[in-house]
Amino acid sequence: MNVLELKGISKSFDGKVVVDDVSFCVGEGKIVGLLGKNGSGKSTIIKMVNDLLTIDSGEIAICGEKISEKTKAMVSYLPERTYLSKDLTIMQTIQLFSDFYTDFDAEKAKALLKDLDLDQNASLSKMSKGMKEKVQLVLVMSRAARLYVLDEPLSGVDPSTRDHIMRTILTNLNQDCGLLITTHLVSDVEKILDEVVFIDKGRIVLSGNADELRQKENDSIDGIFRSKIK
Repeated sequence: MNVLELKGISKSFDGKVVVDDVSFCVGEGKIVGLLGKNGSGKSTIIKMVNDLLTIDSGEIAICGEKISEKTKAMVSYLPERTYLSKDLTIMQTIQLFSDFYTDFDAEKAKALLKDLDLDQNASLSKMSKGMKEKVQLVLVMSRAARLYVLDEPLSGVDPSTRDHIMRTILTNLNQDCGLLITTHLVSDVEKILDEVVFIDKGRIVLSGNADELRQKENDSIDGIFRSKIK
C-alpha cells in the first residue's frame, strides 16, 4: 500500500509555475528522497502534502484519503525552519506535544533524547542549531504517524549531528508507515534512501529505486544527482 500518492500536482505563484505535473509515491516501510537544489520546488510540494498550500491541479492522497483535516492527523511534519519556543525546556516541549497530539509517545521521546545525549531539563534558548534539530527530530519521530515528512532536516548542522539524525530516522521507522525527506545534501542521506525523486525547476527529471539507479548509472546517487541537475 502507498502511504502517500501524488498525481500530476501543479502549483503557480503570480503566474510562475513552481511545481509542474509532479507524480510519485511513498510506499509502506519506504524512505523516499525528494532531491533538488534550493528553489527547485521541494518545499512547495511538502507544504501541499501538509495542506499548508492549495494544489492548483492534480491530487494528493494519504493512505488512500484525499488531503483533509483527517489526513493531517496521519502526518508528522518537520518543517525547514525551527518552530520551537525558546522559552521552554525540552521536557516542557515534550509535555506540550503530549497534550496536543494523541499519538505522541512521551516515553519514546525520552529514550530518543537519551540516545542523542540531550538533557531533558535543558533550555531551548541555550541550544545550538544542531541540538535544536535533534530535539525537533525526536518530537516528530515520537508520533505514531503513517507518514513522516522531513523538510531539509540536515541544513546547517555539523557532520556528526547529521549521522545522529540519519541513525535516528533509520531505527525509528515502522514497516506500516513511510517517510519523505527533502534535501540538497544528497551525499549525507543517500545511504538510507530506498527510492529517489530528482526535481529541478518544479519538474521531475529522474526517479526510481535507489539501488537500481546506482547499478544502471554505475554511480552514487549523489553523482547521478550532480550529472542530472546542473
